[in-house]
Amino acid sequence: MLIVEPANPLDPAPSALLAQAQALQAETYAPENNHALPTEALTAPDIRFFAAREGDTVLGVGALAIRDGYGEVKAMFTSDAARGKGVGAALLRMIEDTAREEKLPVLHLETGEELAAAVRLYERQGFKRSGAFGDYEDDGISLFMTKVLD
Repeated sequence: MLIVEPANPLDPAPSALLAQAQALQAETYAPENNHALPTEALTAPDIRFFAAREGDTVLGVGALAIRDGYGEVKAMFTSDAARGKGVGAALLRMIEDTAREEKLPVLHLETGEELAAAVRLYERQGFKRSGAFGDYEDDGISLFMTKVLD
C-alpha cells in the first residue's frame, strides 16, 4: 500500500532521491535555469516535505513551499521503478491538501518542457500553464503552471 507522509529530506532514502533529482536537473538545465532547492533548504520552517513509500521503500518525494498568498510545489521526484504507478499524483494530493489546510488559495510551480512526464502529470492533476510568479522571471526555458484550490 502506498503511504504519503511528512518526512525529513535529510533522511537517507529521501536524500538519495533528491540527489537523483538534482543530478537530472543539472544535466538538463544550465545553472542559471536550475531552480531546485538544495536538500538542506527543504528543512526550512516554510517548507512541508513529504515522502511516498511502500513498506520501507521510498518511491517519491515532494514539497510545498508556503509563500505569501500562495503555495509552490517543489522537489517533486519519483524513482524510475515507481513511474506510472500513481506516486506523483499521490504526492500532489498531499501537497494540495496541505495547502488547503494552510489556507493557501492557489498553487504554482516551475518546471520545463524537457520534463514531459512531469508536465503531463501536472496537467492531469488540473494545473494550467501560466506566467511567471514570485521571484521567477520568464527566461524562455521555464514553464510555469498554476492550480486554483477550491
